[in-house]
This record gives sequence, structure tokens and C-alpha cells, in this order.
Amino acid sequence: MKTIPNTENVLILRTDFSDQAAWVDICSEIRKPVGVLHFLAYVDYLNDVEYADLTKEQLLKLLPRNYDHRFIIVADRAAMGHPEHPLLIIDLLDKSSREFRAVPSQIQGIQNNLSIANIDFDDFTNAMDEDGVFRGFPGDPLR
Repeated sequence: MKTIPNTENVLILRTDFSDQAAWVDICSEIRKPVGVLHFLAYVDYLNDVEYADLTKEQLLKLLPRNYDHRFIIVADRAAMGHPEHPLLIIDLLDKSSREFRAVPSQIQGIQNNLSIANIDFDDFTNAMDEDGVFRGFPGDPLR
């Protein structure tokens, strides 16, 4: 399997190819500007069947040594099969590779804030709903 490429923007890696309509919906939701300031997600998409069914452990081994980003976003089987499509966000700075799931409409804020270390990974994990999915911070009008 080939190494995951270094990309200009944070990567959204597709590892499940069972539902093309779900993938289109996910990408569409992420491309929408959000909030009064119309935040955009600065992301690159990797839609290559070579990465089908890639596990988190395999993914981590395929990252180049000089990978430029603090985290990676994965559209895996769980995301594709769930009606809300909660994507997997993996922390690449922490040796334990912490993770959480987030609905696509929150990727703009996650990408913007984690990329500049404005909000810590723990802030997102602490704000997850009971089912382990981040849908926004309490009191957020976009929630």
C-alpha cells in the first residue's frame, strides 16, 4: 500500500467505498461555509480505493515521517453507515493517537481551530455527546 501523501490542507481520507451517495453528502456538507463569518474547511480529499478498509493502525504506519498536519479525518465504514456520517478525527501529535467522531457540519470549526491550536483536541473530546459524537459546543447556535 502506498504512503499517505503530504497535502497542503488537512486530509480527509476515504477508507469505505460502500456508499457513493454518503461520500457525496459528506463532501458537500464539509464544503458549506458555516456561521456568521462563513468559515470554510481547508481540507483535501483522498478518494482512492487503494486505502479501502484501512485500519487506524495501518493508517498511522502509512503516514510519512514529515507529515505536516496535527490530525487526519477519516471517512470510514462507521461514518458511511451512520445517518449523520460521523467522521473519525485522529490526533497525530499524541502518541496514543486519541480520536473522536464529529458530524460533517462541524469539520469547518474543527479544522480551523485544531490547525492553529486555538482549541485543544481535549476541548472537542470533552464536548462530545453521550454517544461519542461531537455535534458542536453547548450553546453554539450552529448546533
